[in-house]
Amino acid sequence: MSVALTVRRGTPADNPALGEVMFDAVRNGPSLYTPTQQAAWVPEPRSGADWDTRLASQCVFLAERDGLIQGFLTLDPPDYVDFAYIRPASQGQGLFRRLHDAVEQEAVQRDQTRLHVHASLMARPAFAALGYQVMAEETVDIRGESFRRFAMEKEF
Repeated sequence: MSVALTVRRGTPADNPALGEVMFDAVRNGPSLYTPTQQAAWVPEPRSGADWDTRLASQCVFLAERDGLIQGFLTLDPPDYVDFAYIRPASQGQGLFRRLHDAVEQEAVQRDQTRLHVHASLMARPAFAALGYQVMAEETVDIRGESFRRFAMEKEF
């Protein structure tokens, strides 16, 4: 029997597992990007000093079940949602909403009145369901591949 899902603050010890979650979500989950784009976006699980440095200044919220991290969202203060990844096996179970609630509560505690994000094609519907509005459609290049994404924001 599986234990309940818990949401908690991440620690530096979680960083390698977060890289695995990101890799799993991008490379093994349903996608509107091509396999070539997916490989360019996340060629391997992130880890090491650069990854640790990137996450060090952020508020990391993760969800785990049976000791396995199922997803995570990060708040790059004061109001930017930087990472938002859910393992494919845990998508569609309300996990994104639970993690976002934690991020939004943290933003409110920091006296913020809005959040903004650059959402992928896959993340756009999840953010829209939480009240985010598209401010602009963008194209970014990563490792020689072009990606559509959306600058979105939510006021509260």
